[in-house]
Amino acid sequence: MIPWVQLDSARTPDGGQELRLKQRGTEFSIMLGTNELMNSRLSGSEEALARLSCERIAGRKRPSILIGGLGMGFTLRAALAALDGDAVTVAELVPAVVGWARGPMSTIFGGCLDDPRVGIREADVGQLIRTQKAAWDAILLDVDNGPEGIVYKGNDSLYDAAGLAAASAALKPGGVLAVWSQGPDGGFTRRLKQAGFAVEEVNTRAHGKRGARHVIWVASKAP
Repeated sequence: MIPWVQLDSARTPDGGQELRLKQRGTEFSIMLGTNELMNSRLSGSEEALARLSCERIAGRKRPSILIGGLGMGFTLRAALAALDGDAVTVAELVPAVVGWARGPMSTIFGGCLDDPRVGIREADVGQLIRTQKAAWDAILLDVDNGPEGIVYKGNDSLYDAAGLAAASAALKPGGVLAVWSQGPDGGFTRRLKQAGFAVEEVNTRAHGKRGARHVIWVASKAP
């Protein structure tokens, strides 16, 4: 069996934990401690995050999409494939992840970071959300393992009542907030509804009809 090789590491924004990029043959993995955050062979649920969101804003003229978390680019590529003429901004808090995308994982990204529709911001997606009003047709969040942050505790503020109010304000009328999670969270569903969103909770697989079951919340703002 081909062994895993660690290519690089980076500290989380609070300095408390370490992200590690590993490779085995053509397969890549990003680890946080003993937790695998993402794997290049498992893209189904991240692609579904984009697909479900884009379906709900289809027909809009030149929609603007904000993606929180670059990861391995699965959500970004799926969004680019789903919509024409759109503008996609990706906010990534860890600069090393952008470097990995342009370096050792460039074959996975296939040049999508150079697509003229794409803008990369090495920034906190929460800060972008809080400082913009009615700017986005869709906001897609895949910055952690779900509404309870393990990578960066500062992400928790995205999912509380104030964070959801800010997301609603940052969306255009009828816009969509979509959130990826490794599992269900009834409390988060309730908070979305209390924030005024119409909520659909979608179960999806990490790899086709197999793999781990993940959850995507698709929360629609009133028109």
